Formats: sequence, structure tokens, C-alpha cells
Amino acid sequence: MTAKITNKIVGYRVKKADPEAQAPAPEQQGPNPVKMNENIERPDFLLGTTYKIKPPVAEHAMYITINDIILNEDTDHESRQPYEVFINSKSMEHFQWVIALTRVISAVFRKGGDVTFLVEELRSVYDPNGGYFKKGGVFMPSLVAEIGGVIERHLKAIGLIESEEMSEVTKRILAEKRAEFEEAQKTSVNDESASEYPANSTLCGKCNTKAVVIMDGCATCLSCGDSKCG
Repeated sequence: MTAKITNKIVGYRVKKADPEAQAPAPEQQGPNPVKMNENIERPDFLLGTTYKIKPPVAEHAMYITINDIILNEDTDHESRQPYEVFINSKSMEHFQWVIALTRVISAVFRKGGDVTFLVEELRSVYDPNGGYFKKGGVFMPSLVAEIGGVIERHLKAIGLIESEEMSEVTKRILAEKRAEFEEAQKTSVNDESASEYPANSTLCGKCNTKAVVIMDGCATCLSCGDSKCG
């Protein structure tokens, strides 16, 4: 709406809002909202877990430390996320690429989001000279793959990856099958050099463990329970 001014302007004043006309803001129901952002500074204290591995391709053991940060502590959105990783060893043979790998992984951790894809990427790295069997008969295609296995173990421990644990019934059935097979093959369980699984077992394509035996004409893994007969 417009109005034509015909008289001379001799003064003016600013009209203020009527405080009584403003309705009070309604009280918020429920808990206060949690403001979240991607700019997270490193706190002075982090929760850390150290894992030891002794691959046969390295002269000395390697110690992998993963530090976690608690996000939105004491709220309904509290979560534990990996923040950084360090790898220490007396051996200097793999020093350069180990430092580079830890920095890249730590950068991905700090970026946030879904970091579980790192496990698959690391475990799919193959050594052109061939892999190795670590303690327990589990095949590792490379040292990088074993580091990926440690990260997977840690992500399962903090709840970012669901653990596929076998039921007690499945564990009992596998124990019975293993005992039956060892009895049939007369495997010596007192031999200190004996493997955790029968010596003539083969590699499982599902869990990469040398624990597949032939039971009743069917290839069955004594580690994860995978069977060609379903």
C-alpha cells in the first residue's frame, strides 16, 4: 500500500515493535538437540588398543595401536569411532610404506563416515612373492592383508562391524566332527608341532583357514563351518 505525501516533512521517528504483541517462544519438548560437525579437534586423551602380530615375512613382531575417539559423549548419539593408527616394530625393513599406510588410514579415520570399507581394501592386497600362514592355520595373502585383519578385529570390538559368530549348536557339531576325524586319522594331539587343525586339511575359501577336511564325502571347514553340502 502506497501513500502520497503532500505536506513538508519536518521530522520522523522509528516505530518500535510492541513487546506485548510478541508471543513467547514455546518450550522445547524432550532433550536438547546435539549439534554435530565434521571439525573435530584431537582431544588430549584417547582410548587405545594395541595388537601384536608376528608375520613370518618380518624379522620382528609388529605392534598395531588404534586410538578411538568418543563422539557426543553422555548423549543418545554417543559412539566410539577410530581416530588414528600407529604401527611400531624393531624392524626397519618396512618403515617407509608402514608410515605412509598409517598416515593414510588415520586420515580416513579422521574424515569420518563409514570407514569399514578399509578392511576389504587392505585384505585384498596380495604379495607377488606369495602369502603365508599365520598361527592357527589362517592364510594371509600379504602383510598388508594381516594389518587389515587387525583393523577388522578392532572394528568388530567397538561395534562398527557385526561379528558373525557361530551358534553353540554349530560349535558343538564342529567339535564332534573334528574329534571323529582325528580319531579316524589317529592324529597325535600331544605333538607340540602339530597344527591347530589336522595336518592334511586344506584351505577354506571362506575364512582362509587351513581347516577343510572330508567328512562323509563332503568337504567341511572345522573353523567356520562352511560346507559344500550345505
